[in-house]
Amino acid sequence: MTRILGRRAADDPDAPTGHLGAYRARDGSPGARVRIDLDRPHAGLVVGKRGYGKSYTLGVLAEELARVEGAVPVVADPMGVFESLAEVGATVVSRPRVSAAALGPRAWCDLLGLAPESPVGALVWQAADARDSLAAMREFVAAADTRAERATRRAAENHLALADSWGGFEPDGLTADDLLGESAVVVDLSGLDAAPANAVLRGLAGGLYDRCVRGSPDRLPWLLVDEVHAFFDGVAAPALRTALTRGRQPGVSFVGATQRPSALPGVAVSQADLLLAHRLTSRADLGALADARPTYVASSLDERLPDAPGEVLLVDDATESVHAVRIRERETPHGGGSSRASEIG
Repeated sequence: MTRILGRRAADDPDAPTGHLGAYRARDGSPGARVRIDLDRPHAGLVVGKRGYGKSYTLGVLAEELARVEGAVPVVADPMGVFESLAEVGATVVSRPRVSAAALGPRAWCDLLGLAPESPVGALVWQAADARDSLAAMREFVAAADTRAERATRRAAENHLALADSWGGFEPDGLTADDLLGESAVVVDLSGLDAAPANAVLRGLAGGLYDRCVRGSPDRLPWLLVDEVHAFFDGVAAPALRTALTRGRQPGVSFVGATQRPSALPGVAVSQADLLLAHRLTSRADLGALADARPTYVASSLDERLPDAPGEVLLVDDATESVHAVRIRERETPHGGGSSRASEIG
């Protein structure tokens, strides 16, 4: 018998699902097959210590989503480990850029560390509100009327020149429509520093949400973000929070993977209707999960977590149940393993 997790009994039994793995039998043998609902939008969180399979699990989910006609996985890849998904038809964007207009005035102030009410922040806000490219924003600032102090203009120009040097912006950058085509998309952020990587992800996550709010696209997006703690700590955080807390109604699914759940805002854990927990040992990380999970799992969470790589404790809020699962083998090579000195030469 195959179990479908994330799905209520009243849901359509023929709706799309993905093969996640199999139950972990007590004697170590594989039990019944486990599938996961891919029909309805979900908010998910994959956690675990380094080396225990969280990125691997995210890759399995992306492989399954790539087969669903009405869905499209968009993988934000800060470590450059998901390129092999091209073998199942994914498009890999190795130099991702977004337009300056994808961020909006508030995001520009956040990105540059400027208070919107400060003279420099106010000028950058005006430029972002009036222009739709970074070059045009710089021209706007340079041509600001004489009421703007020269020092204010110079400071704003310097901030925008710094942003330009990051290489994360171009007028014809990625849009939501580019991501919602017929194939999965891997957005390789590994070549960008933290600030531009956050800017690109904020633009893309916000764009996907806005596109779905305007009307259902041909394919519903699943935004999969590896090392998600690095983005909840940056300028991408507001867009990710929106996708997490409000995305399901218009059709945006969000799944983040992290080895540091204690570094996430509490809402990132409490809003997840699917929690896939690999091995964790940090008291802070275990506490963060326990504090935000329902009573039917929180009290014994640390005692029930698996010990071996590839095994997860899956908490399914749809059925208010907990399952011990071994994740299936990837169909595409996994690029998340550590290099070894013995492999050189």
